[in-house]
Formats: sequence, structure tokens, C-alpha cells
Amino acid sequence: MKKLMIPFVFLLLLVVSACGNTNNNNADSSNEGTASSSDTITYEAETGPIEVPADPQRVVVLNSFVAGNVMALGTNIVGTDSWAMANPRYEEYLTDAVEVTDQDLEKIIELNPDLIIAASNTNNLEQLGEIAPTVAYTYGKVDYLTQHVEVGKLLNKEEEAQKWVDDFKTRAQEAGEEIRAKIGEDTTVSVIENFDKELYVFGDNWGRGTEILYQEMKLKMPDRVKEEALKAGYYTLSFEVLPEFAGDYVVFSKNSEGDTSFQETDTYKNIPAVKNGQVFEADAKEFYFNDPISLDFQLEFFKDSFLGN
Repeated sequence: MKKLMIPFVFLLLLVVSACGNTNNNNADSSNEGTASSSDTITYEAETGPIEVPADPQRVVVLNSFVAGNVMALGTNIVGTDSWAMANPRYEEYLTDAVEVTDQDLEKIIELNPDLIIAASNTNNLEQLGEIAPTVAYTYGKVDYLTQHVEVGKLLNKEEEAQKWVDDFKTRAQEAGEEIRAKIGEDTTVSVIENFDKELYVFGDNWGRGTEILYQEMKLKMPDRVKEEALKAGYYTLSFEVLPEFAGDYVVFSKNSEGDTSFQETDTYKNIPAVKNGQVFEADAKEFYFNDPISLDFQLEFFKDSFLGN
């Protein structure tokens, strides 16, 4: 593991650790929101309770990891960061949203948000809390499905969120059974991504569909990937050792703007998964996250790729 240059890792630095605020009071990801009036609820944040709108209408999301959760629950986003804005899967939900950063305080004020969702290391949390109730999340504090339920609690839509989680787990696990029956219980799958001139391989909780493949579908991870990436979440590797990390199947989250010249080399072409036509390429911009919009897309991608559905 060398450096945090890939979008997902970069996002972690911008999006991931959470502290919320009211005046920087954030939600503790395990308790439900409870109604305090007809207009607000009290959400239990990571640092204590915070009063938030019971039905927020104008949300600014400075945390790409949960932007898709907000969209999936039908809540209007008026501003979000560049990573979310660049995701083709989110485009239809962000037609009226503008791109903002945690430095754009005046621009955020002009958006007149009634709720701001951020991360613990988001800049200017105190100032943001003076604009609107501000809640932040720590990436990885809870698992990816619990995170959706937490956003549901924040938006007063916990039941809707839990219903999607239950349905998704059923669909993903059923698809996993079909895939394992077709490719074999011991067949391995690895997930790689290129960014700039680097290559990365991922564990079981770093987006790119890894939660689906390894947690829900119970597909096997190559030993080298397990050794280097399972605990850390990702691992930076040199191109020369890619064959050691390539499973029987490879999911390639591909950044077309990055260096893909390695695909023209004999080293790459001689990887068994490549020779056998068992490399599935996906657009990295669509594959980064693990929210319901991304997960539903990834699940269908895997069903189509493995099963030809």
C-alpha cells in the first residue's frame, strides 16, 4: 500500500471520518431519530443529539459516500461535491444541483439548505453548522448497509431504508448462489482499478462492488489479495505483479483517463482471466460507491457479466 491517490481513497480523506454538528454535533450511527415536533426530529449523532428537519427539502451533501443514499431516499440535493457530480449514475438526481466544496461557504449560504451532510474531516464544520444543522459520518464506522439505514433515520425515512436493505440482501445473495453454481465454489474473483499510473486491488468493503461480491455473494478472494488488501481495504501494486493478484475472474473498474497501456502488454494478455475472456470492465466513475443507486447498478452488472442475464 503506497499512497492515497485513487478517487476512493482521496474521497476517504475528504468524505470519510465523521463528526457531525449542530454547532458540530454529529450523529451516532446506531440510534434512531425521534420526533420532537411536527417540523423536526432529534437525530442521535456520533457526538450527540442534533435537531434536524423532519422532512428536509434542500440538502447540501459534502460527503460523496452518502450522496447516493440521500438520492435513493428521494430527498432533494441542492449542492454536492465534484465526485458525486461526476458519477453518471447520479446525473438524473442532480439536474438542479450545483457543485460545491467545504470552502464555498457563501455559495452554500445562497443555496439556503435546511440540512448539511458532511464528514468528520470536512473543513469549516463549525461554520457549516451555523448555516444549517450539519451531520457528519465516519466511513466504515458501521457497515455499508447499516449506513443506509442511518441516513434513513436522519431523513426520517428509516422504514423505507430498511426495506431496501432487506430486499437488496435477498437479491444479492440469490444471485450469488446462481453465480457460484455456474463458476464453482472455489473460483476466485479480484477487483482492480487503475488511477493515473497506479493499479489497485481491493478487499471486501471498499466500493467497486466488493461488498456484493465478497460479503453477499460469498465469492472467493485470491490468496494474495486476501493477504494484502482484506484488512487495509485496498493495496497498491506494481503492474509486474498483477498476475499474482488476478483471480479466475477479474472485475476491472476502469478509469479511461488513466494509464491503460498495460492492457497491451504480453504480461497482461497472458493472465488466465484475460486469455479466457473473464475480465469484466466497468466505468470507474459508476463503480466507486456503495449506496443503493450504485449497489443496484453493480448487482445487475455482475448478474449480466457472470450469468449473461
